[in-house]
Formats: sequence, structure tokens, C-alpha cells
Amino acid sequence: MTYGQSLSYLESLQKFGIKLGLDNIRAVLESLGDPHRAYPVIHIAGTNGKGSVAAMLAKILSGHGFRTGLYTSPHLVRLEERMRIGDRLIRPREVALGLSDLKARIEGLLAAGRLVYPPTFFEVVTALAMTWFAGEGVDIAVLEVGLGGRFDATNAVVPLVSVITTIAHDHQKYLGRTLGEIAFEKAGIIKPGVPVVCGVRGGEALKVIRRRAREEGAPLIEVFGRGTAFGRLGTDKRRFVYDSGSVRYDFKPSLLGAHQGENAAVALKTAETISRAWRPLDVRTAIRAVGRTKWEGRLEIVHRRPTVILDGAHNPEGAASLEAYLRDSVRRPVVLVFDAMKDKDIRKIGRILFPRARRIILTRVPMARAASPEEIVDLCREFAGRIVIEPDIRRALGLALAEAGARTPVVVAGSLFLVGAVKKIRFPGA
Repeated sequence: MTYGQSLSYLESLQKFGIKLGLDNIRAVLESLGDPHRAYPVIHIAGTNGKGSVAAMLAKILSGHGFRTGLYTSPHLVRLEERMRIGDRLIRPREVALGLSDLKARIEGLLAAGRLVYPPTFFEVVTALAMTWFAGEGVDIAVLEVGLGGRFDATNAVVPLVSVITTIAHDHQKYLGRTLGEIAFEKAGIIKPGVPVVCGVRGGEALKVIRRRAREEGAPLIEVFGRGTAFGRLGTDKRRFVYDSGSVRYDFKPSLLGAHQGENAAVALKTAETISRAWRPLDVRTAIRAVGRTKWEGRLEIVHRRPTVILDGAHNPEGAASLEAYLRDSVRRPVVLVFDAMKDKDIRKIGRILFPRARRIILTRVPMARAASPEEIVDLCREFAGRIVIEPDIRRALGLALAEAGARTPVVVAGSLFLVGAVKKIRFPGA
């Protein structure tokens, strides 16, 4: 297959939607010689923060000279963003070659009855990443869970260390209505005897994770547990101190927002755990890596005059983190470009974010899952006086820039799909 044909093949798999379970991915990986067993893995689940923690950990490991694979989702602009070694994304030619082989193997497995149903988009992309990492001889790989944990395709691995960042309400259709039910699905990545680093701060979710760790005989390392301390340091709102109980870290994350200080603490505690379970990692090198990590689409500033900030903020917890940043660091009303998927708690997200905006421009990502501007207005009627509807994303951004002038910040939020669409647009004067 050519690169274009390989993308068309992946697109054809979207019709199979989301199918949670491990039988398919295990059969595919077995046919490939179980490439995921060729290198140690750090496996990261959580509602929010897992991508940022994964990026920080990959930077920490690469900073020590290890050939480090990183697998994340979703991508913002190009499929290749999902898998990289160090700073190098997989190349289009490698995507085409890898998917050509995978497609042939999958067709053989289906014909032989070894697959009950065709693999999904995510299962095939996960197999591609694991195979590419093995072929490129990585020393270690960092894998971000796609959805949940227990039945996610990435859970075919037996990791060196498991990580659970946060637990909040999201994807309730698949993961359950309560935090305890969601935590049960996320805790499905915990494996017998494998240490698990946990950034969850308490409540029913932490009780579920503790119980699962006990059942699996997995050492549980609570990042913010007894004997630890975390907070901002001095008057610099971007500098943090974290006392892990064994090391005192003074650090300034390159990623913006107070929540990234917490994510960095999770990454640093995980680095400590990796040091004990695998290879020793240097504290100063880890701190430098946290200060140099790049992760697009999360409080990412892509333009000046006016300042344009992109942030996924696709659930209430993410919206609260964005609102806190706007309150603490921007300190003025913004122009907000917003859309969200229909299955999100749009009413709650709107009540968190919309008060920070003097003008709200509702647009629509061209996806069946995306909520229409009219649906969002119906859910957030108390803000109708500030709302303008412009379904076309490019024109919505143009309206926002015109409304903002040179001094008012523009914020694009509500969906990583919206963020990805805006990243494809060339800004005036850029």
C-alpha cells in the first residue's frame, strides 16, 4: 500500500467503532511474534494528564540516552504524531510498510477464524506502534492508554511500571457512571507484582485502586500520599516543590498550568520507581527534562497579538484546569472558540469556562460525534447573550481574532479534535 492507501485502510476501520477487549489485539500481536515483549514498557492510564505525564517521562528517559518509544492518542493533525522515538515521528513510508504487513496478517487471521471480528482503528494503530518500536530496537517504551484501561488494546502488555494519573468523570458510556466504576476500569492496567504509581488524591477512586493493587500484589506508590508534600514555590506561579518522601524536587515545568505541576510530580515519582525497577535515573536530568517537555494542544500558545491559546479541556476536570490558568495567569475576559463532543458533560463544562469569556463563538468539528452550536446553546442558555454561532471553524477563528483585537486573548477549547482543526489554519501574519 502507498501512504495514502494505508490511511484509507485505517479510515475504513472507523466503522467498527470502539470494541473493548483484548482477544483481537493479542491474536494480532502473536501473529507478529509478540513485538511488545521486546522492550520494557511504562503503561499510563488516567482521565486527565496521562498524555502530559507520558511526554515528560519519554523526555526524562531520552535525556538519559535511552532510545525511547512514545505512543499516545489521539493525534491532532497527522497520524504520525501518535508514535515517536525520541523527537522523531514515525515516517509516512514506515506507516505504509507497517500497515501493508498488518493488513495482510489480519486478513489471514480472519480467514483462519483466529479473529472473531475485524480489528478496530485503535487496535491496528496500537499494533503498528508496538511493531515499529521493536523493529527500531527501542530500549524502553512509554504507552498511553486510549480509553479506560482494563480492556484497552494497550493492556496487552505486562509493564515495568504502571501509572494512573487522575480519575474523573469522562467516557461514562464505556467506563461507568461513578468515580469508583471508572477507577475500576483504569485500575485494570495493574498487573501482579508490578509497581503502580498513583496520582489520585483520595475518595472512592483511590479506595478502588488500593484494593486492586492489594489483590494483584502490586506495590502501590501514592504520589501525594502520607509523607509527601507538594505546592508552589515562592511568588513564581510556575515553580513547584515536591517532596516525594525520598527526594525533594524544585522544578519549573515547561507546560503551562498548575495541573502540570502535579503531572510533573507524577512523572518524577515514576522516574524514581523506574530507577529501582530498571536503570538508575539522575534527579537533575529528570528535572531538566520536565522543564523542556513539549506537548501540543494543552495550554499551547500558538500566536501572539492576540495571544491564542489551544487547550483540549474536553471534560469538567480539564475545563477546571483551564479556568484556573485563565484566572491565575490571564486575569482578563477572553474570546472563546468552543465545540465539544455530544457525549461530554457540555452543561458542566460550559458553566466552568463560559464565565471567563466576554464572547463565546460556537463552532462545529465535522464529525458525527460533535455537538452542534444549537445543541450547546440549548444546554447553556444562561450565556446566550454572549454567544455567536459560526459552524465553519476557519470563519469562527477569524471572528474571534477580529473580536479580540491585539490585546484580548483568544482561547480554543472543548475538544482535541477542534484544537487539531485550528492547528491546520495559518494565522494572519504568521
